[in-house]
Amino acid sequence: MIARRRLLAGAALAPLAGVLPRLAAAAPMFESVLMFVPAAPGGGWDGTGRAIEQACRAAGLVGAFQFENVGGAGGMVGLPRFVNQRKGMANAMMVGGSVMVGAGIQNKSPVTIRDVVPLARLTEEAGAIVVPANGPHKTWKDLEAAIRANPRAVSVAGGSSGGTDHQLLGKIIKALGRNPREAAYVAFAGGGPANAAILGGQVTAGISGYSEFAEHIEAGRMRALAVSGSKRIPGVDVPTLEELGLPVTAANWRGVFGAPGTHPAQRQALVDLLAKMHASQPWRDVISQRKWTDVFLAGDAFGKMLAEDIQATEAVMKDLGLA
Repeated sequence: MIARRRLLAGAALAPLAGVLPRLAAAAPMFESVLMFVPAAPGGGWDGTGRAIEQACRAAGLVGAFQFENVGGAGGMVGLPRFVNQRKGMANAMMVGGSVMVGAGIQNKSPVTIRDVVPLARLTEEAGAIVVPANGPHKTWKDLEAAIRANPRAVSVAGGSSGGTDHQLLGKIIKALGRNPREAAYVAFAGGGPANAAILGGQVTAGISGYSEFAEHIEAGRMRALAVSGSKRIPGVDVPTLEELGLPVTAANWRGVFGAPGTHPAQRQALVDLLAKMHASQPWRDVISQRKWTDVFLAGDAFGKMLAEDIQATEAVMKDLGLA
């Protein structure tokens, strides 16, 4: 009888023996992550942070996310808070990107993107130049003619002053034979307010990543006149500036940074998390849905790329009179 009970118990536990290892393997890499976004909700950095949460949770890599948004000055308001208050925090990550490089240079900030720990570059997104659908400019040539005639009369909404959107406008104006310092650039702390200004006709045009305008373009509220990549965005029938005869290309990269004071092993754990996320199907789905370009680059390689980008950005900022 005892032998029979042992046999029955063993049979009952046999299916669990196969399940338990899988349950252990499915344990998240991080129980929780603090995602710091140095921008207002609704913009590109916030969207990137929420996409990371979506993919990591769907892939079972992170148990919970806590978000903190602190907007202003191209990340220069939030960045010092992250550096000073999250120092040594092993589960803290900050979203940032090329906008922050220019903002640090322009503001001559004592705290810059150099003060955080590069983890990974994730995406790159070509800029889109849009106008309100009911505005006077129906084609790129219409807008180009207006800029050639008087750049100061063509107000353009975008992200923070000195950021990627502002730099793109400066490149366009220079390519059209005018002084980049004539740019009538209107900076906004987040994508939501910028979109409202474009839709309300408070500005002539807008520049940002295509994904930030996609909803309004598809709904017919905005018209996309051009994109700034070296080739067209897949699935989007909008010409590049080069196709339109303007030798200008630019793309906005976004990445993730760790807090200063983290140990190499803690940094590597975050890099490993992002690498696992990057390889996951949920992240591939996000990339496809948002029409982002995958430019994953992690660890020291990302750090080297960042140093080169800072140097190149300084040159453009000098043309704009911001450095």
